[in-house]
Amino acid sequence: MDERRKKKLTYLTIGLLFLLSGVEYAVILPTIWRYLQTLDAAPYFLGLSLSAFSFTGLLSGPLFGHWSDRTRTTKKIILFANLFEIVGNCMYFMGFSKWLLLSSRLVAGIGTGAGSSIFGFLTRSTLPEDRATVFAAVMACRQAGLLIGPAFNIFLRLCDFRLGPFVVNKFTAPGLFMCALWILLQLAIVFLYWDLPPLDKSCAKAKQTNGSGENEQAPEEDEEDDEERPLMHSQELHGSYGSVVPNPSSNHIGDDANHISPTTSPIAESQESTDPFKHFSLSREFLREEVVVLLAAQFITLFNQTALETMVTPLTQKFFGYGELENSVMYCLCGVEVIVGFLFVRWLSGRVAERVVLAIGLAICNISSVWCLVFLASPIGDFPWRLTEFIIGVFLQVLGLPFVAVAQVSLYSKVTAERTQGFSQGVRRSVGGLATILGPLWAGGLTDNLYIMLGVMMGLLVILSVMLVFSYNRLVEPAAEDQSNTSDDG
Repeated sequence: MDERRKKKLTYLTIGLLFLLSGVEYAVILPTIWRYLQTLDAAPYFLGLSLSAFSFTGLLSGPLFGHWSDRTRTTKKIILFANLFEIVGNCMYFMGFSKWLLLSSRLVAGIGTGAGSSIFGFLTRSTLPEDRATVFAAVMACRQAGLLIGPAFNIFLRLCDFRLGPFVVNKFTAPGLFMCALWILLQLAIVFLYWDLPPLDKSCAKAKQTNGSGENEQAPEEDEEDDEERPLMHSQELHGSYGSVVPNPSSNHIGDDANHISPTTSPIAESQESTDPFKHFSLSREFLREEVVVLLAAQFITLFNQTALETMVTPLTQKFFGYGELENSVMYCLCGVEVIVGFLFVRWLSGRVAERVVLAIGLAICNISSVWCLVFLASPIGDFPWRLTEFIIGVFLQVLGLPFVAVAQVSLYSKVTAERTQGFSQGVRRSVGGLATILGPLWAGGLTDNLYIMLGVMMGLLVILSVMLVFSYNRLVEPAAEDQSNTSDDG
């Protein structure tokens, strides 16, 4: 099978994985509270069960990412991680007690850590200018899962039979259903997923230039390549984008990379790749200004998103008397908006810089936050006006998410070291996991004090906006000469 077909099937499998992660969330979330009530669980068990899933994912993400960076493989990591999804959902289906159900979410959450390995793989196998497009497509797959997940509940709620000693009903059926889907995905990964070799960025860019450039521009491009070639050899062989690279004078690997012949340079690259963490420093990698800004964007946007998700249902019940049907329709429409937003960002990212996309998304989020603070904390007018105010607030909040989500993950992959990208993506996802734990806890305790809840959320966005303004010029893919300066700074 040719490499082009392997790449397409591999990307398709990744899309299916993220699709199932969205389906699982949408299938289990609507019924888990009633399920816990049948097991005589206290109300706080709902928060524990939802947070447990995020908590173990927070811990497993960096570990799986570290594993993929050292081995430069992801297939066996995904297969291993999916075993936790299968076992966790099987435990959810069994449901003998509330503690088993809580444990099932802890176990299933471990499987989500494979996402950091996948984002690391996508970073190594795509060109920087194509990365936002690929990430947008992957994120859209999860949103599609969130959209179609409730549709599966239409027939799952009709289940009422026994499977040996186990009862299959509308509460246990989601666990059995997801267990079967994850098993099918395991088969798809075995036969349709390949560990593609890292993309040679310099060769790929040269091919794109030769394929798209006109003949009259060729001599000028050759001169530029001659000028850039020493810088490209010193940095791109190591696959580093905005990362700290040791000085050749203090590193024998760096000396070899600069002095060995072209025929032996892959050996030096292989030696470097066998231990990508040899010269790794947590402080130099994650305490840089641009990295801190992007991690802050990850935390604040997810914190606000999950807080608003927690707030929406009590709010619609209080002001509009909405039930399950109306809320389901609302979530469905929001899912459609998010998918359209990701597709638009996918198109836009090929035409403007990611930092521009991030600034647009953050501006929309700020407008939404102000609107919610003014109109949702204490709605004014009669029912049609209150409903209009609510719809506009939710629309703006959902509209800004794809811009911020795609831009920050794409920029993050460029300003952190590519050779340790799996671990870096694990750290980023752990920061997001912490936000998804704290966001519902914050909103859940302040549903009757919306001014405080929304005011703090708006304050966080203002802080993030100030950080973005001061760090805007640093949020860009480092050029070759910038990379050499970065290594000297380290």
